Amino acid sequence: MTRFSEYQVIGRRLPTATDPTPKLYRMRIFAPSEIVAKSRFWYFLRQLKKAKAATGEIVAVNKIAEKRPLKVKNFGVWLRYDSHTGTHNMYREMRELSRAAAIDRLYQEMGSKHRARFRSIQVIRMVEIEKTTDVKRAYIKQLLEKDLRFPLPHRIAKTRITFTATRPQTF
Repeated sequence: MTRFSEYQVIGRRLPTATDPTPKLYRMRIFAPSEIVAKSRFWYFLRQLKKAKAATGEIVAVNKIAEKRPLKVKNFGVWLRYDSHTGTHNMYREMRELSRAAAIDRLYQEMGSKHRARFRSIQVIRMVEIEKTTDVKRAYIKQLLEKDLRFPLPHRIAKTRITFTATRPQTF
């Protein structure tokens, strides 16, 4: 079970006399709950367009389910994050069962390797990598070999003991 779910949030500015049918904006947002998804929607829309929650409305919020949750997939994620030194763009590859699980792993890795918090990470784009030739990162390529095996070295075979030092209990 992942901490994040994928939501589709559709919103717009409130209708006015000059603009009775404002333009709709749709975003796919990864968040732990519907409330956080709405909040992130307004955060991104405020950055991209001149709109905010006080002068706008949410038209719809839908939770997006994974089509094939039992198939292992490769994902490419473009993101932007704020570090101690500045803002950086990054491309990462994940191998997970679902998009939400891949984003969960992304936030865990970014927190551990780059000390980036949830509030400082912005997922720009996420795609499922269909062809194995499109995989760029070596840590994912090594898992795509045809006869991949995980040998268990230094296994000690258990031997059956013929004689024991304790007497059998027969009562």
